[in-house]
Amino acid sequence: MQIGMHRRIRALLFLPFVFGFWIVVANPASAQEPAVPGEHSMHMQGHNPTQHSESQPTPKKKPPVKKKAKPAGKMPGMDHSDHGNAASSSFAGHDVAAHGMAGMHDMAMHGFLGSYAMTREGSGTSWLPDATPHEGIHARYGDWNTMWHAQINGVYDQQGGPRGDNKTFASGMLMGMAQRDLGDGTLGLRAMLSPEPFMGANGYPLLLATGETADGRNHLVDRQHPHELFMELATTYSKNISANSSAFIYAGLPGEPALGPTAFMHRTSGMDIPEAPITHHWLDSTHITFGVLTAGIIVDTWKLEASAFRGREPDQYRYDIEAPKLDSVSTRLSWNPAKEWSLQVSFGHLKSPEQLDFSVDENRVTASAAYTKLYGNNLWSTTAAWGRKMLSSGITTDALLLESALLLQQKVTLFARAEHVQESELFDEATAASLFGSPHPKFNVAKLSVGGIYDFVRTEHSKFGIGALVSTYDIPGVLSPYYGDPTSTMVFMRLKVM
Repeated sequence: MQIGMHRRIRALLFLPFVFGFWIVVANPASAQEPAVPGEHSMHMQGHNPTQHSESQPTPKKKPPVKKKAKPAGKMPGMDHSDHGNAASSSFAGHDVAAHGMAGMHDMAMHGFLGSYAMTREGSGTSWLPDATPHEGIHARYGDWNTMWHAQINGVYDQQGGPRGDNKTFASGMLMGMAQRDLGDGTLGLRAMLSPEPFMGANGYPLLLATGETADGRNHLVDRQHPHELFMELATTYSKNISANSSAFIYAGLPGEPALGPTAFMHRTSGMDIPEAPITHHWLDSTHITFGVLTAGIIVDTWKLEASAFRGREPDQYRYDIEAPKLDSVSTRLSWNPAKEWSLQVSFGHLKSPEQLDFSVDENRVTASAAYTKLYGNNLWSTTAAWGRKMLSSGITTDALLLESALLLQQKVTLFARAEHVQESELFDEATAASLFGSPHPKFNVAKLSVGGIYDFVRTEHSKFGIGALVSTYDIPGVLSPYYGDPTSTMVFMRLKVM
């Protein structure tokens, strides 16, 4: 009785967010106020308010012209260096030539961390290629520009072999962001929720995935943990230094430190793949951290940042907000050398990341390159990444990822992900010592997943489709008695609000 009551109370936490999201989706025009003359120029992608000199002559005021309110729309995936790029703008479903740039300025959001295009920003303070399409429903409330976005997957998962299992579950996220000018800078608010805690504490079957715990007593092995109900509750402030440089701070409870590439559900090459990568805990597992404080500086296409954060991964209680603790550190250097590219290298020292191995600390190094290119109404995006975990217990393991997505005419999405991992946690210590003579034997394992989605329903702000994927594995012979020769499949429905 008490457990059922707690679940109902936790479910109610979704209602204010979903209600606000529904209002914007159902009637976005009602949220948008007429723009003050000249105000829209303050929110142009890539525009810096400081470049206007006070010595410029003040133009004569003209009588106000009453205009019809324009419905809030989604920002096209434009590069800030090419505002007239027809291919980029048409991809996101907004015809710039027909509607005019002025209508876009009224609803535009520039980057939270600088005066560049918002298309550059990924999860936390990470960067994506500037050519990335920006999907979201934009609206204006007084001085605030807002953006809403959602993606929900309904998945049937069948993992093969002796250690496989099957499950039906929902995954995804609901996200809202708001920003306003504050002095010579920008104040930002971000919130993201996930339905994944409702799938149960032990997550979903995923062969070769390890990390975290379901019950506080046992490691999750061959399963992916559910993400937290509160994936991000963060605020940012950036201050313009010059026309192309800024300094910023980011604070989250939870949030994401400056470590690794953009999290897999936010990068264009991986967001449509319904399963988590098995490289997750080498690359981007810190994307939900209870206690993050990041400061950084941006100069044109370069960003240098450092974070203090809580090293411990979230515990098995997925509905709560855990106490913050700044006991770990990281630093990241990012560079976008061209609008299609985003590169990063990062290092982090994590204090006691695993709840069940509290005496073990971790040093992590990552490097990644993301490439996104628009071809008319088609898009190709690829990410290559490497991560290394160096545990204080003396174990060092590497992981490699290569994933790619091809969006064709906005109706068909094809994707593939290849991974190679040195895995040392597939068996508990006692079992591993008995079977292999070492409590932490390392196995070189690999996985390849390929699949696609067909969106048979598409509206101005949403699309709904059905998809499937199949996964095959390369597993050493010594593991054959435990894994066999498995093949895994997922069939899913995907709703995206954008």
